[in-house]
Amino acid sequence: MADITSQMVKELREMTQAGMMDCKKALVEAEGNMEKAVEWLREKGLAAAAKKAGRIAAEGLVASYVNEDATVGVIVEVNCETDFVAKTDNFVAFCKDVAGHIAKAAPADVDALMAQQFVNDESKTIQDLVSDATVAIGEKISIRRFVRYETQSGAVESYIHLGGKIGVLIEVSNDNAATRGVETFKTYYHDLALQIAAAKPTVVRKEEVPTAELDKEREILRAQALNEGKPEKIVDRMVEGRIDKYYKEVCLLEQSFVKDPDKTISQLTAEVAKEIGAKIDVKRFARYERGEGIEKRQDNFAEEIAAQTARK
Repeated sequence: MADITSQMVKELREMTQAGMMDCKKALVEAEGNMEKAVEWLREKGLAAAAKKAGRIAAEGLVASYVNEDATVGVIVEVNCETDFVAKTDNFVAFCKDVAGHIAKAAPADVDALMAQQFVNDESKTIQDLVSDATVAIGEKISIRRFVRYETQSGAVESYIHLGGKIGVLIEVSNDNAATRGVETFKTYYHDLALQIAAAKPTVVRKEEVPTAELDKEREILRAQALNEGKPEKIVDRMVEGRIDKYYKEVCLLEQSFVKDPDKTISQLTAEVAKEIGAKIDVKRFARYERGEGIEKRQDNFAEEIAAQTARK
């Protein structure tokens, strides 16, 4: 019997995208012969994932997980190729499993996640799960990104909008442990998650806006003012006024509350803090929009039909 090394298993897995245990079994069956192992996997239908590796996966879901005491939360974007598959029970269940695993196993990044043993079945890695799902579902499946928050002095909350198209995760601190479970506080941080989904802030507060981004915005606003024919001597004042408006667009605390536009999120935070007798603060948030930044494949239906006809 040939000596099957971990490097051989790794190489076969990279070639076929099949699960680790399947690759090891294939190499044993093929007595270490890589080509025969690939053939064995193909015959068993386990290398189907490899055929899908080059496809564009821009659909899918943003899924979430928050534990019972709201101290650990996750959002994760999992992609597939079509909206149809994204709505199937199997894909939704897969995304839920991945989100739950991330919450419990706390991987550092996607690469670390893929190498971890699945918390609900340690005979498989997350890479194995992805490969198995790709074969079972019939489309390329990929875990694109995730964020995991954990707090000991507040709460985390997730919000999924439009059936998984948009996902939000937020962490809010609260220095009064006795009030972390009160309805007023829970409603507050849930409303913030809805706010982020709807209003698309990019940072929590003014100080977090990158200097380069702010300088670029000032440059654009200055050019706009000059092109409008405004006198040079008042342009700088106009620019700073418009920067204030810019802050209200990108900074969560500066935004008008979507449920009550007469107050800002900063004012809402102060009101809630006073009502529950605690010091509360928005620590951080993440907002994912499914497929953002991924170039989607543009299919020509007529050309596809013609190509299929030609192959027959």
